[in-house]
Amino acid sequence: MQPLTEANLIAGQGIEGDRYLLGTGTYSQKPEPGRQVTLIEAETLEALARDHGIELTPDQHRRNLTVCGVAVNHFVGCRLRIGEVVIEGTRLNVPCKYLELVTGKAVYQPLLNRSGLNCIIVQGGTVRLGDPVAPL
Repeated sequence: MQPLTEANLIAGQGIEGDRYLLGTGTYSQKPEPGRQVTLIEAETLEALARDHGIELTPDQHRRNLTVCGVAVNHFVGCRLRIGEVVIEGTRLNVPCKYLELVTGKAVYQPLLNRSGLNCIIVQGGTVRLGDPVAPL
């Protein structure tokens, strides 16, 4: 995982250069079209630190995009615009024990129902750090 200031999202496929688009991700053997990009709230990371004393940085949480001011759980079945990209929420992300393994942090339980939103990419393009996120 590495922080980027911008990323190219390819409609119907995923993020250019991402391990899942390349087929090398941990769960690539279990492809699911609705997981082309995953969002997580910055507020979730803040709550994890505040309520559980667990610091999980954006380069550790293993989700693609960290958003601020957007309650992602409300957007299953809905579309969002991020910069020039349009995505559609497909389902809530479920935390996995693998995240605990790679971070060494007990995050599984605290992230239940707060682990992000899996999405498909409806309209591709570039997303940039600071791009607004808005429901459509």
